[in-house]
Amino acid sequence: MTTDDEKQTTPALRFGKAWDYAPAPETTPVPLRKSYGLFLDGEFVAPRSGKTFWSINPATGKRLARIAQAGEADVDRAVKAARRARDGAWGKMPAAERGKYLFRIARMIQEKARELAILESMDGGKPIKESRDVDLPLVAAHFFHYAGWADKLDYAFPGRKPRPLGVAGQVIPWNFPLLMAAWKIAPALACGNTVVIKPAETTSISILHLARIFQEAGLPEGVVNIVTGAGEVGAAVVEHPDIDKVAFTGSTEVGKKIAAAVAGTRKKLTLELGGKAANIVFEDAPIDQAVEGIINGIFFNQGHVCCAGSRLFVQESVADTVIRKLQDRMQTLIVGDPLDKNTDIGAINSKPQLEKIEYYLKVGKEEGAELWQPSCPVPDNGFFCRPTLFLNATQSHRIVQEEIFGPVLAVQTFRTPEEGIAKANNTPYGLSGGVWTDKGSKIFKVTSKIRAGVLWANTYNKFDPGSPFGGYKESGMGREGGLHGLKEYVSLN
Repeated sequence: MTTDDEKQTTPALRFGKAWDYAPAPETTPVPLRKSYGLFLDGEFVAPRSGKTFWSINPATGKRLARIAQAGEADVDRAVKAARRARDGAWGKMPAAERGKYLFRIARMIQEKARELAILESMDGGKPIKESRDVDLPLVAAHFFHYAGWADKLDYAFPGRKPRPLGVAGQVIPWNFPLLMAAWKIAPALACGNTVVIKPAETTSISILHLARIFQEAGLPEGVVNIVTGAGEVGAAVVEHPDIDKVAFTGSTEVGKKIAAAVAGTRKKLTLELGGKAANIVFEDAPIDQAVEGIINGIFFNQGHVCCAGSRLFVQESVADTVIRKLQDRMQTLIVGDPLDKNTDIGAINSKPQLEKIEYYLKVGKEEGAELWQPSCPVPDNGFFCRPTLFLNATQSHRIVQEEIFGPVLAVQTFRTPEEGIAKANNTPYGLSGGVWTDKGSKIFKVTSKIRAGVLWANTYNKFDPGSPFGGYKESGMGREGGLHGLKEYVSLN
């Protein structure tokens, strides 16, 4: 027999197809090019080898454009161009003038935000409403924020004499191509450094359009240089002897290799690595708000965020209610075309990433966890995965301990706050987490004991350029954002 409470919390099950929406595809035209070169010394150029690779649309599996494949010689050209700019026009420019360039870039990003958001979704697979409403506003906000700091570094570090490090080598992932670029490029330029940046090979298009904005903004030649390609290109950037600062966002495995590569050198290092964030829901939490926060923390971004809330801990007394409401909400999610404004969950970035997620789904079932997925349809073409819950998970399960980087949520229960904290900390990672409770004292008590760099209370995945971001343990070292992000790009000796 269905209770009144169940009727109120199962809209998808009760109404079914009444909630279907007509397609609402994005129609803004985008000047997608057939091929893209490297961005070196202010110009787009062909790689010395002449080699290219294809960027694939993950929603269709079809080719989008050819991308230049950089080699060591191209990386060397990029670093030399950055060094000339650092020792020349950019290094000699008054700080206030540098800030004007960042302000100009920020305004131009706002003007072209729609175009950039579409490119981001086409190339990366994320829903257009996330690219349009979250990513691009934050990209512009980071350039605005650091533009304001460019001529105020003495106030940022009172009593010290901040000086730029020189040439920054930056390597960014595929999950937030433009936002990760903004996190790294904006503070580096504000502090007077120049940049050589390598995007992920599967998501290079949007940052190359950002390079066109650099050109239109009149940014001096060589201040930002973009080299595209696979892992060996990133390694060439990291290992180049004339790089003064290395900033990497990506997997813990690669981060450890980078740390080993720069050990014993003069290079300053920032690493933002993997995560296995815990969302802790207490019995006194606003349950409906918590459910929406859980959905936002893991499913709306396809789990493609290092800080995704991929572990859920629910106090036993409310576990059945939370899980039921969570399943009901998942039934309403739309998996489909990233360029459709109705889509909640877009495409997985690449075929290898989808295969990795499917491997972990198999592992979870083999280890004894209960797999649950909604009945939503999934497109036949492209790389898609239904949002997934694993119920009755335990601390020893690999789906609880290892980063999956997909729309997969492992659920466990706890009885006391101490048990919840212990379980949340029982992982090699320490990037982020969330706490859901109506009691402010409990928020402070719990968050002070969770070993993670970023913690949200009664919300999740909220970012601001003035707030530092980074982790502990195998989630990295150093911080990005705010004053902490500035400090990573200056020498204070």
